[in-house]
Amino acid sequence: MEKFSEFCYKRPNYDEVKKQMRARIEELKIADAKLTVTLAEELNLLNSEINSQQIISNIRHSIDITDTFYNEENDYWNEYAPLYEELITDYYRGVLASPHQEVLRTTFPATFFLIAENQLKTFSPAIIELSQTENNLISRYEKILATAEVEFNNEKMPLPKLGPFYQSPDRHVRQAADQVRSHFFASKEIELDEIYDSLVKVRTSMAKELGYPDYVAMGYDMMNRFDYDRNMVESYRKEILSQVVPLTQKLYKRQAERLGLETLYHYDLPIEFSEGNAIPKGTAEEILDKGVTMYQELSPETGEFMSQMMDRQLLDVLSKPGKQSGGYCDFIASYQAPFIFANFNGTSGDIDVLTHEAGHAFQVYQSRWIKEPECVFPTYESCEIHSMSMEFFTWPWMHLFFEEQTEKYYYSHLSDAVEFLPYGVLVDHFQHEVYEHPEMTPQERKTTWRRLERMYCPERDYSHDNFLEKGTYWYRQGHIFASPFYYIDYTLAQVCAFQFWQKAYIEKDPCAWNDYMSICKVGGTKTFLEIINLAKLNSPFEEGSLRKVMETIDGYLSNIKDEVL
Repeated sequence: MEKFSEFCYKRPNYDEVKKQMRARIEELKIADAKLTVTLAEELNLLNSEINSQQIISNIRHSIDITDTFYNEENDYWNEYAPLYEELITDYYRGVLASPHQEVLRTTFPATFFLIAENQLKTFSPAIIELSQTENNLISRYEKILATAEVEFNNEKMPLPKLGPFYQSPDRHVRQAADQVRSHFFASKEIELDEIYDSLVKVRTSMAKELGYPDYVAMGYDMMNRFDYDRNMVESYRKEILSQVVPLTQKLYKRQAERLGLETLYHYDLPIEFSEGNAIPKGTAEEILDKGVTMYQELSPETGEFMSQMMDRQLLDVLSKPGKQSGGYCDFIASYQAPFIFANFNGTSGDIDVLTHEAGHAFQVYQSRWIKEPECVFPTYESCEIHSMSMEFFTWPWMHLFFEEQTEKYYYSHLSDAVEFLPYGVLVDHFQHEVYEHPEMTPQERKTTWRRLERMYCPERDYSHDNFLEKGTYWYRQGHIFASPFYYIDYTLAQVCAFQFWQKAYIEKDPCAWNDYMSICKVGGTKTFLEIINLAKLNSPFEEGSLRKVMETIDGYLSNIKDEVL
């Protein structure tokens, strides 16, 4: 089977694609039931091929944002993606308008039709130019971070390589590293404010053009939130405040005592133990080799999956100049190939990426049988159940990476996941405020962020950093710029993943893995609450579900004595 380097990329001919799709859409209007299915499947195949080419281009561009060819292709997709989206919307409209709904609904998954209905609500030719502007603004933001080079310890390096220094046992080192990062963002303050201000205005204009009261409502439809609305999310945020924030403050107090510090400043938060955090042993290549062993032993399915990933070179995990920051997993339908993108930096985060992104990749590998590209992945909050739960299912193999520091890793991994919940909710709450009040000035947005930050993350003491104190931490959160409203999803999924951790690790439930496999196999053919039900989990929106799992986690962490750590 082809390796990723052998995957063929060819820019689609828009005019030819348009001609083919429009002809089939016209035929749909007069087709009998049998021909309707054939035409719908042909349209789906065209959609899949376009989707695959765009993803291959995007991956190669993100691996090297300085590559001239893929820079030009990125510009092409920024301009033409909304035009292809118009064609796909017409395809959805044709399928939904067909009189042969009964036969179509036995051919395509139920969620396909829900997605199609939302697409008709969130797209119109009238917003194509606005979408193109949005894409270009996002590319500007991503290029700023991908091409960033900072100097630290007399060495020039990309931002991700500062990672290990944030966790240095030497307080002066981590403060200095944090200042270098902060100075970088401060140097880009005016430009980042301008980019985000333009994004808010563009997205609000799109929403108004489509008849939405605000971009929040449009954003929920774009995220395909079939099972819940903003009122349910607001109630969930309150639950985080009452059930989770008290536990995080207890954990931070314990952290300060372990470190022997009277005050935890913001640059102290990444270091959890006086002798240093758990660090994976070995080179990046050795870590990947251990990862192969781990997945071979976890299950026959994961063993086969990881062998495919390695043999086909479907991972790019080393940080290097010109590489886009962050990590992600995508799926190339034409090759039935998941792809993992990451930036290893020598911290325990490398293992979290290996398990988290592999959770996504394993899910789409299991659901590659699904022909509709929009249904291979489920909606985002469901996607993250697979990734975050995989982080916990691989706990029994963490000794391969951390050896004598394994217990330390367990404590950090679980406590960090708890501490993430309020931050994840903060990002979501901030975006609601921003898009409910698009008239805010850049300064008002910063003030809003800092107000909410004090509410959800009161442990953040920026006494030594005036730039962060005025409310600029969110500059580094790429989702806020590139994927609005994609963040509460992580927290909803984390609550579900905690339940898998409890079932598999605490209760030793022999059915836990099979329940996990079942939701991987269905991909995006079910909605979020349907997936939770299939996995035999409690909904994060269900009253009491947060309290129960937090009590279990609190008990587990309390039983780990600091002397052991």
